[in-house]
Amino acid sequence: MAVILQRRVDFPMIDLAQVVYYPEYFDLAHRFFEESWERICGIAYPILTQEMHLGFPAVHTSSDHLAPLRYGDDVVCKLWIESVGNSSIVWRYLFFNQNEVLCWDARVVTVCVNMQNFEKMAVPDEIADALKKCTED
Repeated sequence: MAVILQRRVDFPMIDLAQVVYYPEYFDLAHRFFEESWERICGIAYPILTQEMHLGFPAVHTSSDHLAPLRYGDDVVCKLWIESVGNSSIVWRYLFFNQNEVLCWDARVVTVCVNMQNFEKMAVPDEIADALKKCTED
């Protein structure tokens, strides 16, 4: 099942047009990404990176900006895993505002790396199994 996370748009995130500056969408996505690990796998992201020495850097991103987010809006993120490969994971993000308007649709591909040498590695089986259960439905 998809993970639903939420946070408010803060003042430092907006530009002169009074909307969220486009790079901030990826910053939000990464914050939701980190928060989702505990819900999906039962492991906090700092534990994954610092104790288990696993990292998941982005290797490909794509997104569509469909409606603006503004200062004070609530961003509701629907996040799920589209696919898990041997070493790659495809993350999907939908950002809605508090009125349920779809504002952003993104796909981020990450690759599993050993944080001690930053070399690509297979996603550990127990993590891959948990990620595969995080579907859109």
